[in-house]
Amino acid sequence: MQEERKKRKYRVGFVVSNSKDGKTKYVSVKRTYRHFLYDRVVRSNNKFAVHDENGISNIGDMVRIIESRPLSKTKKWIIVKVLNKGLL
Repeated sequence: MQEERKKRKYRVGFVVSNSKDGKTKYVSVKRTYRHFLYDRVVRSNNKFAVHDENGISNIGDMVRIIESRPLSKTKKWIIVKVLNKGLL
């Protein structure tokens, strides 16, 4: 009997910077949620180190990223698709 695979987490964000080798990008993901105690809308911003093997994205692009196995100390996400090209 095979166990069902868990669905991977995915996020949508903007590429904000890249590394010298070009395979690591940094994606900023913004989200809003309601605070459980104070009942106020809170804005949150997370920055993920993402692996981009083929170099399909540039700074300013909107991309979809999914969770993967750890590729390095900080990289645990992979760019799947470029949704919108940026201005640069």
